[in-house]
Amino acid sequence: MSRVSIYDSTLRDGAQGKGISFTVKDKIKIVKKLDDLGIDFIEAGNPGSNPKDSDFFTEIKKIDLKHTKIVAFGSTRRPHIDVIDDANLRSLLDAGTENVTIFGKSWDFQVNEVLKTTLLENLAMIKDSIAFMKGEGKSVVFDAEHFFDGYKANPSYAVKTLQAAIDGGAEVLCLCDTRGGTLPAEIGEITGAIVSLVDIEVGIHCHNDNGMAVAGSIAAVEAGAVSVQGTMNGLGERCGNANLTTIVPNLQLLMGKECIPGESMRVWSETAIYISEISNMALPDGSPFVGSAAFAHKGGMHTDAMAKNPVSYELFNPSKVGNIRHILMSEVAGGSAVVKLINKINANIIKKSPETKKIMSKLKEMEFKGYQYEAAEASFELIIRKILGLYKPYFELVEFKVMVNEPSINNINSTAMIKIKVGRQFEITAAEGDGPVDALDGALRKALTKFYPNLEKIKLTDYKVRVLDSESATAAKVRVLIESTDGKSEWTTIGVSSDIIEASWLALVDSIEYCLCQEV
Repeated sequence: MSRVSIYDSTLRDGAQGKGISFTVKDKIKIVKKLDDLGIDFIEAGNPGSNPKDSDFFTEIKKIDLKHTKIVAFGSTRRPHIDVIDDANLRSLLDAGTENVTIFGKSWDFQVNEVLKTTLLENLAMIKDSIAFMKGEGKSVVFDAEHFFDGYKANPSYAVKTLQAAIDGGAEVLCLCDTRGGTLPAEIGEITGAIVSLVDIEVGIHCHNDNGMAVAGSIAAVEAGAVSVQGTMNGLGERCGNANLTTIVPNLQLLMGKECIPGESMRVWSETAIYISEISNMALPDGSPFVGSAAFAHKGGMHTDAMAKNPVSYELFNPSKVGNIRHILMSEVAGGSAVVKLINKINANIIKKSPETKKIMSKLKEMEFKGYQYEAAEASFELIIRKILGLYKPYFELVEFKVMVNEPSINNINSTAMIKIKVGRQFEITAAEGDGPVDALDGALRKALTKFYPNLEKIKLTDYKVRVLDSESATAAKVRVLIESTDGKSEWTTIGVSSDIIEASWLALVDSIEYCLCQEV
């Protein structure tokens, strides 16, 4: 296998994305995860740009990394000053990393209009800055900023900027599609031309403004690039950077390139989710390879084919990237998907049985009312149990009342009172909460733990509401999804109603009953 080195810029380029603000601790957590994966380089910040990045470079020296090399990032010297007097270059040295990346202009337009200097001075800035770093014992990557735009406008000058970097002692030339508008075919053609001209490693750095950063990166590798820069989950300024969570599986699993140790691929999805949580940016369900829908199957023909041979609709077994296969419960899923879930409860039920037909009919009826069981299999399992005669009611609701008080005091603004019946016994309780659903959850579990003590360990971990028919305004139906955990497993339940409290109650009751069913 030929090797492609992976250069992660999540902590620098990714941190420039809208809504992203990593703390120093966040950055260290991400570094450890990427080091565990075997990522070659992590561009961790620009120490000359802000105190937080400087603090990070101080703290990361205390961490013993197994594989990853930390890279400090910064620009060439400013025009018409000596490198020794340039504050940015001094900050790069103070970061104390063995590896640095220097970026410089490769587009004559940028030199004239942004730097406001001459083309010759720009070449001197590139050469001087890299030579200075080399003289201090650093390994240097040159990021040729706006290279593709520059090459298309003035190829002779763009190449001269690369030669200036080589003359200064750069080990890698990284060609940057900084505006993110170069088409993959152009990137491949231009990268190939540069690879044939130079005797050092060539890398690629794409932005995603045209939605083709991944395709452009792959095209560059096909043309001879041996280093790929990008960010986990495609984080970054404007439309983001080339998404490493997509690029690496393509290179390693589909193209036969060695990027990270093989065993690391099995925690690839886990790492993508971990970084999305730290970033406080939800990972889209449809993210290739790592999203929750990446190996999800819903259509009847698809699910039937998957039952016969997964190769029918999957590139490879999802476990290769640490993901799992989902056969979604829906009105178009077909009998095979439903039978698979039925067989978890009763292994003797077959696809053409009367029970399966009843369950399929009920599924279509509920979806017509607005229910969606793709992400709420726990609620669907309760339906199956009821139709198979394997369900028993654990309690009966007599009544409940919810009161919302404003303003809130210490985040408490709601009170719920509930009366339930278990067998022949009645129980009345009340609870306060941060919102009506929180109060209702507290009151219900307080009432039930007298009869079912194990419910004390259940916690609600997420609560989502979606309006189904917004044209109906305040009379619109809402769909509520509640995620719960007992500390060992997680499950999701659903409720639908034009009353958000009732919809929440239905999902809450399913959550409790599902937990109790598992203990039988």
